[in-house]
Amino acid sequence: MAQIKWTKKAQRVFFERVLYAYNEFGTTTAKRWQDDRKRIEHQLELFPESYIPEPFLADRKHLYRSCHIMRRFKLVHYYAMSSDTVYIVDIWDTKMCPENLKRRIK
Repeated sequence: MAQIKWTKKAQRVFFERVLYAYNEFGTTTAKRWQDDRKRIEHQLELFPESYIPEPFLADRKHLYRSCHIMRRFKLVHYYAMSSDTVYIVDIWDTKMCPENLKRRIK
């Protein structure tokens, strides 16, 4: 079973999104963010390579993959087989320009 590690940036963005969801839409929406996170983490623990590669990051050192969280956002991650660890590096709003994602992931 793979280990899940969040970067500080990804954690910060996640909690900002949950707080925004809570303030703008209420408890139910904030809870959906947290439930989606748990579902995705469980999937990644069992099958770390189960999500599709992120096409906008195909030229990077790591094979970045992404999955949708709350429909409009993508949770961007990569799997380090040597340590059996999935690193969650960012949460990207898909309404933003893809070039923005490329700048965020170095």
